[in-house]
Amino acid sequence: MVDKYRNHISGKWSATGSLGTFKNINPADTRDIVGEFPASGKEEVDAAVAAARAAFRKWSLVPAPKRGEIIKRAGDLMVERKEDIARLMTREMGKILIETRGDVQEGIDTAYYAAGEGRRLFGDTVPCELPNKLGMSIRCPVGVCGVITPWNFPMAIPTWKIFPALMCGNTVVFKPASDTPATAVKFVEILLDAGVHEGVINLVHGTGKTVGMPMVEHPGIQLIGFTGSSGVGRIIGEKCGAQLKRLSLELGGKNAEIVMDDANLELALEGALWGAFGTTGQRCTATSRLILHKKISKRFVEQFVEKAQKLRIGNGLDESVQVGPLVNAGQRDIVHNYVKIGREEDKATMLCGGEFLTGGDYDRGFFYKPTVFVNVTRGMRIAKEEIFGPVVVALEVESLDDAIETLNDSSYGLSSSIYTQDVNAAFKAMRDIEAGITYINGPTIGAEIQLPFGGMKNTGNGHRESSHTVLDTYTEWKSIYVDFSGKLQRAQIDT
Repeated sequence: MVDKYRNHISGKWSATGSLGTFKNINPADTRDIVGEFPASGKEEVDAAVAAARAAFRKWSLVPAPKRGEIIKRAGDLMVERKEDIARLMTREMGKILIETRGDVQEGIDTAYYAAGEGRRLFGDTVPCELPNKLGMSIRCPVGVCGVITPWNFPMAIPTWKIFPALMCGNTVVFKPASDTPATAVKFVEILLDAGVHEGVINLVHGTGKTVGMPMVEHPGIQLIGFTGSSGVGRIIGEKCGAQLKRLSLELGGKNAEIVMDDANLELALEGALWGAFGTTGQRCTATSRLILHKKISKRFVEQFVEKAQKLRIGNGLDESVQVGPLVNAGQRDIVHNYVKIGREEDKATMLCGGEFLTGGDYDRGFFYKPTVFVNVTRGMRIAKEEIFGPVVVALEVESLDDAIETLNDSSYGLSSSIYTQDVNAAFKAMRDIEAGITYINGPTIGAEIQLPFGGMKNTGNGHRESSHTVLDTYTEWKSIYVDFSGKLQRAQIDT
């Protein structure tokens, strides 16, 4: 018996989709059908936008502290349902249980942070140049927000966008990735159980082509929040730009860990393994480049390969497993194609991996061996393009300046890392690395919600998620002048 999931539009759940249905399959065991979902199109998008627009006025007039209390209750419900959500998430996207529990915990943290902002939403009060006149600024909601999220963090990333959007007084049309729609249903159920009003949150299942683009093009949506590839982000940017529609893009990365010759190598190895193979390398912040000082490069690579080959790979529901499958057959093919490219590029040498895992239970899933390349140079495709899988390339450098220059030689600028015990080197890296996130003596993954998340260059369009900075995405600034002088006063003239 396959579980049947639904869209949620205008306060009602509906299992019907104008384009039929689609199935969600466990990438660790393709015999396991997680559920059947409505395949939606423009018809459902139009209905969801109409519902969100109708609900906006009433929801935006709810006092922000009260909206925050609803978000707080959602966080409490996530605490209660954390284990069930984590297990469902592992079934539908494959990453191991400790990671899916962490994914839910990030949503919980975001709920409590966003709830607190309901009693802040700070503006400014400033002196005016004329007597008996007050100047201040306040935040106003934008309107209807279209939220389009990826499959690798199916709870955390939607909460990064939807909790602050709702807390700021906006309404939402939500399109989750078609690889992880079940987690999205559980999230919307939590919002409704917490007390979010009818029509404020609307869930539409479907593909980027049939649901995502109609949302981007819809004149009734004032803002798009998108996390995904830089290629798709450019297309969305063009379409939103033509409409002067507000847009927040969080896109790809080609993140690097620098290991200097004075580093604690055991710590750096642990960080590299976690950064490279956590979530099977399917993170925008994954460590896909190791930039190694020549004095320690050979020793580091030998130990890294040895540890990578010992990682336990399998079904993420098994608590002993360290690395799960890739999310689907298409993603596994993309990874394998990049491995072929790497093997054909100049002098690059593959030291381990490069193959599907086969035999027994592996034949029922999309498993791939952790893969490491050495003798890689900056210009190679495997050193420049995002692979989004368990593939790591090692580049050797002569000095700190060489390491930073090599790290910055990328069209992306999301996350970065340096291992060194030299405080001067650490501070130089903090200043000179071109990335939105820099870790000192830590891996490239592990962002916390109280600091801004996002990147430079082709990693996005300048917006940030998490922390108080996300409020600038989901609010409009209004400046207010109050003149209580009882006469006409002309700024810049009657001074």
